[in-house]
Amino acid sequence: MDNFIEINNVSKTYGDYKALNNISIKVPRQSIYGLLGPNGAGKTTLIRMLNQITAPDEGTIIFNGEKLNRNHISQIGYLPEERGLYKSMKVGEQAIYLAQLKGVSQKEAEKRLKAWFNKFGILNWWDKKVEELSKGMQQKIQFIVTVIHNPQLLIFDEPFSGFDPINVNLLKKEILELRDKGATIIFSTHNMSSVEELCDNIMLINKGQKVLEGSVYQIKQDFKDNKFEIKLRTSATQQLSNSATQVLPKGFYLESEKTDNNGELELIVSADKDINPNILINHLSEQGTIISYRELLPSMNDIFINKVNSL
Repeated sequence: MDNFIEINNVSKTYGDYKALNNISIKVPRQSIYGLLGPNGAGKTTLIRMLNQITAPDEGTIIFNGEKLNRNHISQIGYLPEERGLYKSMKVGEQAIYLAQLKGVSQKEAEKRLKAWFNKFGILNWWDKKVEELSKGMQQKIQFIVTVIHNPQLLIFDEPFSGFDPINVNLLKKEILELRDKGATIIFSTHNMSSVEELCDNIMLINKGQKVLEGSVYQIKQDFKDNKFEIKLRTSATQQLSNSATQVLPKGFYLESEKTDNNGELELIVSADKDINPNILINHLSEQGTIISYRELLPSMNDIFINKVNSL
């Protein structure tokens, strides 16, 4: 997969403050790329550069094989964290106006917008004033006008802020469909569960410096601590529980154990690095029936907190 965005050795300074320090990232084409970091890390500065609101002091940004330039603005859709619509305008009138600013004709804009409004269940609000809408309704409209011109690059900054779980799932579905239809997406959020659900790759930035980058899968693999959760059913659960540390094979260590309400034994077991977990599975299968088995991988939230706190 080639890269749609390449940021090469980019730095930005405001007075004595180094907002970005020699940042390089590659965003694969038709992927969802998570831009993560604590407040003040430099994420907003990077997003502003992609939108050409500001320019780097050093380094280059490549957009779809070309050096980023003003012609690329029409190919970008940006949903900022801080949003706002004209309260006194009618919803449909304002949406058409915003679509026209992005190069969509009035006739085509109305056609596309009504299709999106119908999909989001808000078509009956077309002739209402924006001030009559809830915050969630307004944010749906802003999402729609962000994507209405079919941009090649979409930048979403905290897109789920203010949404209830049902509408969060609706937007997640739409974001995934936009990627599958060809869009490249940069996704900035503090919600790590959304990162795990949506992102193909991420970069963690802190104090203007890149501290972690890679695929979500590989990062979780790199930070795992070789722990496994096993649920075991046996006719001698209590006897096994009393001697669990003895029944584990060499290289495996009991972290915790408990018997649930069904009389099944739940074990958390750690293992030496590079040991084959099948050894544990084969061994415990001789003690009873393995009901479930899973490797305990760290959450992106845990990785985020541990990595930032270690700096």
